[in-house]
Amino acid sequence: MNALSFDSEIWTSAGEALLSDAIALRRAIHLEPELGLDLPKTTAKVKAALAGLPLEIREGKSTSGLVAILRGAANGRTVLLRGDMDALPLVEDTGLPFSSQTEGAMHACGHDTHVAMLAGAARALCERRDRLAGTVMFMFQPGEEGHHGARFMIEDGLLDPMPDAAFALHISPNMPRGVFAGRTGPLLASSDKIRIKVRGAGGHASMPHDALDPVPIVCEIVTALQAFVTRSISVFDPAVITIARIESGTTDNVIPEDARLWGTLRTLSERTRQTAHAGIHRVATNIAAAHGAVAEVTIEHGFPVTVCDGRVTDLAERTAKALFGEGGWITMAHPMMGAEDFSYVLQKTPGAMAFLGAAPEGGDFRTCCALHSNRMVLDETVMARGIAMHCAMAEAALSGDLEL
Repeated sequence: MNALSFDSEIWTSAGEALLSDAIALRRAIHLEPELGLDLPKTTAKVKAALAGLPLEIREGKSTSGLVAILRGAANGRTVLLRGDMDALPLVEDTGLPFSSQTEGAMHACGHDTHVAMLAGAARALCERRDRLAGTVMFMFQPGEEGHHGARFMIEDGLLDPMPDAAFALHISPNMPRGVFAGRTGPLLASSDKIRIKVRGAGGHASMPHDALDPVPIVCEIVTALQAFVTRSISVFDPAVITIARIESGTTDNVIPEDARLWGTLRTLSERTRQTAHAGIHRVATNIAAAHGAVAEVTIEHGFPVTVCDGRVTDLAERTAKALFGEGGWITMAHPMMGAEDFSYVLQKTPGAMAFLGAAPEGGDFRTCCALHSNRMVLDETVMARGIAMHCAMAEAALSGDLEL
């Protein structure tokens, strides 16, 4: 394995030096979480953290996201580093002294730490811009939690011209503390919303033969969809269909006119995604028709598959090991079926995402509260490693350690 061009001590020391600032920023954002594409308080905190730095700021019309651009000493490649900013619609129950003060919102996915690490990396790289043989774009992105913020920022032209490579970090309480993890190829799944409405005919619950009950029909559809997955989709290119909500009726003695299903579809390739879409329509409409009812199927396209480029993933592994030793990196054996809208960036340019383990001190990463839990807590000190990783990845990619 060839040696990398950066001095690991410079970036690990920078990360440690900026840790207290990162913790303060993270906690300030955690106190006032915001949802969706418009995050005025969070964006203001980001701008304050970047104030006085030699950065060009780009803002778009569709979101409150921003891209900060650092021009290095030489005019070479461009590398993008990304941090997402939005929270989740949860009521926090951590008991932290900096718990959410916004009713019904919580940073339960670690985006507050992503912003803090990226802002720290921006400061560290600005202070050492003479080391950079190109340009760094810092993408502070809202709307990751299902709102397609990355796509909107791309459509607004904030990344034009597209960078030569891209990298993102995602914190995880369910991985060993301070360890980075990733893989080449699919890392996270596509995510689509399934909506099915079955129309029957209402009537008296004591006389179902005079009605057309949609309830057993939707129940049959649910079980048939699971059989469809296991019998029509390869286990080596899998899909997950989960029907998470069933709604029908108003009381116990009335057969309702219709019944509705809400669910999610996750896949690891566009091929399987298309197969699953066709199968969901076929199963639902034909089962309903067999009973004399009608099924209306809507599938809302969500995020694409998050596919990591092997060259960037390899650089991330080499960088983590150069910074933190052989134990600093874990190659994941398989993808995860969660989804990420960084996938939109990876559709446009070679890049990768890596996880950073942040299991709380004294906790077991295998059993502690996971991402999206209203009790999720993190070890904030790992942000020093995240800052160092961002910085080292940027310098290495710009210095020619990444073959493109």
